[in-house]
Amino acid sequence: ILVVESNFFRQIGGSALTDDSIPIPTKLSNGIPVTYVPFRNANILSMAVSWAEVIEAKRVFIGAVEEDSSGYPDCRETFFSAFNEMISKGTKPGSEIRIEAPLLHSKKSEIVKMGFELGVPFNLTWSCYQSQSQACGVCDSCRLRLKGFSDAQVKDPIPYVDG
Repeated sequence: ILVVESNFFRQIGGSALTDDSIPIPTKLSNGIPVTYVPFRNANILSMAVSWAEVIEAKRVFIGAVEEDSSGYPDCRETFFSAFNEMISKGTKPGSEIRIEAPLLHSKKSEIVKMGFELGVPFNLTWSCYQSQSQACGVCDSCRLRLKGFSDAQVKDPIPYVDG
């Protein structure tokens, strides 16, 4: 396991998730939301591909889901296809590293059901954009999570501010 610091996202800013002066919205907006972190997945995947090349891994997996991407440009199939092309051009010959996004076209409810089948401890997972001890239940990420659990007809086990 390799742990890499990602403080640079706060230095760059430009997102409600990395810049405390930008409020996290509680209503849906048109276009790319202010919670989009500029080029975040590309930065994270670049580090992962670097490590994959060092340890001679062939695959890097990401849990991106297009349905709940909120319009983030780096959570789309075209992004991952282009990134794989970049990997083939920018890594040493024969590395064969590929990005895999197996959940990309899944519905959130399907992922929740699969998680229950696999015994995922959902009580240890967190989606809320607010940094509180309880999930807010109103940010875009909470709404998508709650809808996924509701559509899967199971109760979300994490605590929410309004119960």
